[in-house]
Amino acid sequence: MKPPTRTRAVTVATAAAVVLASLTASGASAAEAEAAITVDLRSATDISDELYGLFYEDINHAADGGLYAELVQNRSFEYAPADLPGYHALTAWAATGVTASTANPLNDRNATYAVAAAGATLVNAGYNTGMAFTEGADYDLSFWARGASEVQVHLADAAGTVLADAVTVPIDSQGEWTKYEAELEADADTTTGRLALAVTDAVDLDMVSLFPEDTFKGRENGLRTDLAKLIDDLDPSFLRFPGGCIVNTGSFDPDSRERAYNWKDTVGPVEERLTNQNFWGYNQSYGLGYFEYFQFAEDIGAEPLPVVPVGTTGCGDSPEITDPAELDRWVQDTLDLIEFANGSTRTEWGALRAAMGHPRPFGLEKIGLGNEEYKDQFYANFPAFKDAIREAHPDIEIIGNSGVDDAGAVFDRSWEFMREQQVDAVDEHYYNAPEWFLANNDRYDSYDRTGPHVFVGEYASRSNTWWSALSEASYLTGIERNGDVVDMASYAPLLSNIDYVDWAPDMIWFDNHQTVKSASYEVQHLFANNTGDQVLASALDADPLVPEDISGGVGLATWNTAASYDDAKVTAADGTVLLEDDFATGSDGWTVTGPGGTPRGTWAATDGAYTQTALVEDARSTAGSADWSNYTYEVKATKTAGSEGFLIMFGVEGTDDYYWWNLGGWNNTTSAVEKSSNGGKSTLVNHDTVIETGRTYDLKLEVDGRTITGSVDGEQVFSIEDDGGIEPLYQVVTRDEKTGEVTLKVVNAQSEAVTTDVSLTGRRLKDRGEVTTLACDPGCDNILGQDQVVYPVTERVRGLGNEFTYEFAPYSVTFITLTPQGRH
Repeated sequence: MKPPTRTRAVTVATAAAVVLASLTASGASAAEAEAAITVDLRSATDISDELYGLFYEDINHAADGGLYAELVQNRSFEYAPADLPGYHALTAWAATGVTASTANPLNDRNATYAVAAAGATLVNAGYNTGMAFTEGADYDLSFWARGASEVQVHLADAAGTVLADAVTVPIDSQGEWTKYEAELEADADTTTGRLALAVTDAVDLDMVSLFPEDTFKGRENGLRTDLAKLIDDLDPSFLRFPGGCIVNTGSFDPDSRERAYNWKDTVGPVEERLTNQNFWGYNQSYGLGYFEYFQFAEDIGAEPLPVVPVGTTGCGDSPEITDPAELDRWVQDTLDLIEFANGSTRTEWGALRAAMGHPRPFGLEKIGLGNEEYKDQFYANFPAFKDAIREAHPDIEIIGNSGVDDAGAVFDRSWEFMREQQVDAVDEHYYNAPEWFLANNDRYDSYDRTGPHVFVGEYASRSNTWWSALSEASYLTGIERNGDVVDMASYAPLLSNIDYVDWAPDMIWFDNHQTVKSASYEVQHLFANNTGDQVLASALDADPLVPEDISGGVGLATWNTAASYDDAKVTAADGTVLLEDDFATGSDGWTVTGPGGTPRGTWAATDGAYTQTALVEDARSTAGSADWSNYTYEVKATKTAGSEGFLIMFGVEGTDDYYWWNLGGWNNTTSAVEKSSNGGKSTLVNHDTVIETGRTYDLKLEVDGRTITGSVDGEQVFSIEDDGGIEPLYQVVTRDEKTGEVTLKVVNAQSEAVTTDVSLTGRRLKDRGEVTTLACDPGCDNILGQDQVVYPVTERVRGLGNEFTYEFAPYSVTFITLTPQGRH
C-alpha cells in the first residue's frame, strides 16, 4: 500500500505567521493562560548521548533497488523461484540469443551465468520504471566475461532512444573468467533508463553491474547519495542492522536458498557473495553487506549495532537449532563477527576487513542477540552466545529483546529472563495506534533504574499522517524525560521503495529518482538534532481533558478458530435491553465483515446458535449502533476447532476503530483487551485465561464510561480504564551542556491552541530565542512527487527570556531554544 494522499498545503508564510503570532508580550496576564509550564534550570538529570539512532532492514527493497546504488537488477543472473514465484535467471533482462547455465561458473557461490550466442542482446530494466540517468553524469560499468568477442554497451531509455555513446569492450579471456570495466556518460535525463549490451561472437557473461560514479562519500560498491544524505541528516548516534525479521528467519541449513542471515555470506568480493531469498519476498544480492554497513555507520558518525540470530527463528518461521555442535558453529560465527569488526589485521577476519579496504578496526561496542524471539529454544540458546561474548570480549555490551509487543506474558517473561542474564539493555518493539503513544507518555517513568536499560529498537505509529507523527512526538517527550534509562530509540522501518512495499508506514519513501521525508521523518529529525545532554525538572499545570465515554456497537469474531455463539444480550445502564438474540430465527441485525469491511469466515445461524466454521484470520460479525455507551454485553461462546479462542467486540465504530476482548489469543497462550484505532491495535490489559475446545463459556463485558470490566463464568478477570490518552500538552525541557542552550519541547495534540505561561528559574536567559514549529492538520502527509506540506519553520523571536506567554498552535510540535545570558 502507498502512503495516504489526504493533504493540506501549508505555506512557509502561513507557518511563519503562526510562530510569530503565537508569542504574546512577556508580561501578559496569567489569567489569560490555559496552562503553565515551570522549569527549574538548577535541577538536571543526565540523559543518554546515544538516544536517537537508526533501525535499518532490507525490507521494501531498502537495499537492492534502494540505498545500494547498483542500477542493474539481477546482475548475477541468480534470481530463482525460491525468491519469488515467477523469478528466473533472466528476470529483469530482455534478452535474445541468451540462455542461463551453471556449468563451470564464475565461482561456486555465483553459480548461474548468461550464455550469449553470436549476435545476442541483453537489456536490463533496473528497478521501478527503469534506471535514473542524469545528463552529464558518469556511470561505472563492470562485468565478468569468458570467451573471445566484443561487447558493445550503451545507455538507453524505455523507448530505445540511445542516451550515451556506445562503448565497445573487446573480450579475449583465454578461456578464463575475467573482469572488464568501462565508463559511460549519460547524454540526457531519464527515469526509464536501460543498460543494453550486444555481443559479436559467443561469450559467457556474469555480474553485469552499473553504478553511478557519484555514490555517498565516493565509495566503491557504494550507496545512493540522496537517500544516504537524508539518513545522515538525522544525526544518528547508532545504526542497527541488518533487521528486523531478516535476522531471525529462514533455514539454518547453509545450502538452503532460504537461509537464516549469516554475516559471512555478505562479505568479501561482491562476485563471491552468496545471494539469498529475502524474507520479504525478493532476492537479496548481499551487495550491501556487513562491511558496507560498518562503513556507512562510520561515514555518518553512528555507532554500529549489528543484530545476530541465536538459533531460533520468528516472524512466522519455525526452524530451531537444538544440536550443540551446530549451535557452537553459530556462536563462533558471532565471535568471528566481532573479530571482523575489531580484530587485528593479523587475525583471519581482521585481515579480511583490511583486504576490503579498512585496516583500522571499526570500533564495535554493542551487539544485539536475537530479534523478537519468544520460543522456549530461544531462552535455551541465548546463554551460549552471551557467555561466549562475555568471556572473549567482556567490554562488548549485549542487548537482548522482549519479543513482539509492548506488554503481555512473552514481554514479561523475556524481561525477567534478560535480567537473569544480566544483559546491558533490552530491545523493545511495538507498532501501535496513535492513541497508544498519546496515552503512554509515562511508560518509562517507573522502570527500574538498576536493571538493564531500554533500547526502543522498533517503534512507529500506524500511518505516515501528521496525526501519527504528532503522537510519536508526544511519546518522545516521555522518552527524553526518561533518557537515564532509555539509552537508545529508533523509528522503524527506515526506507521504502514506493513500488515494492512490504510494510507501511516507513520514514523515507523513494522511487528510482526522488525521495520524500515523511511527517514522522520531520519529527525524528527535529528531536534527533536537538537532543541535549540533560533533562531539566519541569512541570505542566493544566486542567485535564475529559474524554468521551467509550461508545460503539458490539461484535463476535474469531481468529484461526471455529466457534459457536448464543444468547447475546446488550443492556444499557438504565436497564433498557438494546439487543437480545438467541439466534433461533436467524441472524438478522448482524453484519458479517472483516478488515477493510471485507466479509470473512463462514457465518450461519444453525440449531439456535450463531456459528463461524472457517479457520481464517479476523472473521467478524457486528451489530448495534455507534452511539451505544455504558452497557453490559453478555454472550455464551464455545470453541469448536482451531488454534485460538474468541474475540468479543465492543465500542465498534467502524472496521478500523473498535475494541475486542481477545480470549485465548496468541495460539491460546494468553488473553487481552485490545484497542484498534485507524487499524492500529494496542493492548490495554492481559490476563491468564486460555480456552478449552468444546467448553461453553459465559462471558460478560461491562463498559462504564471508559472503564472496561470482564468476567468469565461469573468471575471477574480484569478491570481496566482506557483514559482516552490525550493530555492538554506534552512537554520536556533539555539542556546542551556545551552551549548552555535550553530547549523547551511542547506537543499540542488538541484541535485548539493552548495559551501557556512559561517560567524558567535558576539562571537568566536572553530575551531573544529561536522557535521551530511543525504544524499541520491530522491527515497531512508528505507524498512522493508532490510539494512537501509538513516541514519545520524556524524564526528568531523576541519577548522570551525567563517569563513569557506562548500560544501553542493546534496539532503542533514546538521547540523553543533559549540561550543563557553571557553566552553567544
